Amino acid sequence: MSGGDNATAQGGGARYLIDGQPLRAPALEPGLYVVATPIGNLRDITLRALATLAAADIIACEDTRVTRVLTRHYGIDTELLAYHEHNADRQRPKLLAALAEGKVVALVSDAGTPLVSDPGFRLVGDMVAAGHRVVPIPGASALLSALVAAALPTDTFLFAGFLPNRTVGRRKRLAELGTIPATLIFYESPHRTLDALIDMAETLGPDRPAVVARELTKTFETVRRGTLGSLAEAYGAEAPPKGEIVILIGPPQESAPEAEEVDTLLQRLLVEHPLKQAAALAATATGLPKRELYQRALALKAEATGDDDDDPDADRDGDGAA
Repeated sequence: MSGGDNATAQGGGARYLIDGQPLRAPALEPGLYVVATPIGNLRDITLRALATLAAADIIACEDTRVTRVLTRHYGIDTELLAYHEHNADRQRPKLLAALAEGKVVALVSDAGTPLVSDPGFRLVGDMVAAGHRVVPIPGASALLSALVAAALPTDTFLFAGFLPNRTVGRRKRLAELGTIPATLIFYESPHRTLDALIDMAETLGPDRPAVVARELTKTFETVRRGTLGSLAEAYGAEAPPKGEIVILIGPPQESAPEAEEVDTLLQRLLVEHPLKQAAALAATATGLPKRELYQRALALKAEATGDDDDDPDADRDGDGAA
């Protein structure tokens, strides 16, 4: 029986259960309801979200098996329709048609708030373009849960989703984001967590404060705080983590680092990188001008090797640190 049929049969509202007690969900106006669901603990759902899911005619979800765990727990028998990136083009017209018929559609993700790192934004865009009502039903969010537990600045933060899978792309993206004066928040898969932390420490500097939050709201929830360097070292000495991962990185330093700190950073980078790349990575980590850092790196390399060449990159590409 669908949520709409259930509402008719119950005479004014579909039913759902809280701790075994039946409640009636009031009828809803037609539209798309974007409903946040728990990220782990099934009790982290709002009363409004439960009433919305019960009253809906269709629940569009990433994986019906995952969402059915939630609906069964709360005694909700609304029809589930799989909607994900692989079938979106096929399912979207069905949902648009349902709304055109005056039905209520609820959109959920497997966990947390829909549209955050999932394809639901295309559906919302199409619904708005077609003139349908879109209603947010707020609730759980992994990125916000991690942020409030991280003990990092919360006045300004940037959620950057998932980083590229490969090192080159990952470091390029980190370099683009590294100077933004905000706490950076990323989602990451368990098997890439160590590689991501290594690239973060290398690109943004090992002393930058950071947090790895894992399995938030679940039995084995952990929030590990430290620096990018210490966290990379810790995860490098352990088996790969399990579960959902959120990595947070504190804003860049407001004050310029001491000259000795800059030299130490450049010397470390010069071990694994050519001059130009070492200067660029140091500029991202410190906020200092890349050309100034290039010249200092050049001097340090000359001191270490006894090589007095003015600029080993100049003849090759002619642009120095530009």
